[in-house]
Amino acid sequence: MEEAQARQEALAYGKRLDKRASRFQRTSKQWQNRVTKRIPDRIHRVVTDSIRNMMELSLTSSRYVYRIELDPERTFQEKEALVEERLKTYKRTAMIQGAGSGAGGLVIGMTDFPLLLGIKMKFLFDVAQIYGFDVHRKEERMFLLHIFMMAFSEREKQREVYYLLKNWNEEESIDVDWRQLQQQYRDSLDLAKLLQFLPGFGAIVGAVVNPRLMDTLAEAAMTGYRLRLLT
Repeated sequence: MEEAQARQEALAYGKRLDKRASRFQRTSKQWQNRVTKRIPDRIHRVVTDSIRNMMELSLTSSRYVYRIELDPERTFQEKEALVEERLKTYKRTAMIQGAGSGAGGLVIGMTDFPLLLGIKMKFLFDVAQIYGFDVHRKEERMFLLHIFMMAFSEREKQREVYYLLKNWNEEESIDVDWRQLQQQYRDSLDLAKLLQFLPGFGAIVGAVVNPRLMDTLAEAAMTGYRLRLLT
């Protein structure tokens, strides 16, 4: 994709966030809130603990870092093509993971949350390296966590993070409200994802929903780096 087109798509992402949620989206959210309140506490604990562990590992360890050889001569278009190729691989992994855990019902289905989080974060660390950034720096890891927030948050928070990424300043953007991030991610899980806990049917849901969530994350990641590099 040409740089001018990529820049326009990044700006269009923000305009989309500025629009008021549709009636369908608002109705879906109301139903989701009702369902969320009926989710067993142990599931909420799994989600919260998984996010906390993910954030700690993202900032302090190399668990998500798979070294990617960087070519300084690589063009922006070539970088984006590599991101798209890497996304296909991670979507296949997420699909297999979702189908396997969804087939087991509630107990096994609960394991999908931490595993899928790991897949998401490994993808983000790969993307950062492809675009040419050093993921060993804390500031770069904070950038990735903000991308994660933009992908999986309520509309108002998404807008807030979008404009933060658009005007990224490492010195002013090194703090994240961890509790809020946990809450935003938990609340962003849609009804389809919750259906994954149903035995049998959950396998189909997991195989479909997990790749879709990866698409959501990839769009946010590419938008974040396009804003950083092209605007």
